[in-house]
Amino acid sequence: MKSFEDVFKTPGAFSWTELMTPDAKKATEFYGSLFGWKFDVMNMGGGGDYHVVKTDDTAIGGIMAIPPGQPMPTAWCAYVTVPDTDAAAVKCKALGGSVCAGPMDIPNVGRFAVLQDPQGAVFNVIAYAMPAN
Repeated sequence: MKSFEDVFKTPGAFSWTELMTPDAKKATEFYGSLFGWKFDVMNMGGGGDYHVVKTDDTAIGGIMAIPPGQPMPTAWCAYVTVPDTDAAAVKCKALGGSVCAGPMDIPNVGRFAVLQDPQGAVFNVIAYAMPAN
């Protein structure tokens, strides 16, 4: 059985989930009470706070406020690990999907893109920046 950390290295694996919401603080209160989640808060500068969702000591996702002026619904979105974000975006378009955002870098995390399948489902892909061994 693979460890949780191995998921970040496994192409095709769901490896992160993220909630975009108008009120991140209320969302953390709700989900913290419902599931017993704990949160580490990271200040994102002008982008507000990012709440890293933790179960025990394992980070499993994040909650953040929808950026001002961004027309997006409140929703959870899954990240799927890929070896190359740019190649995944190109292949998505070739298969009839579309690229909603990116590819773009997340400093110290990796490179991601927001994609949409031909039926309209939105998902994220990410190639994690792995520390050198």
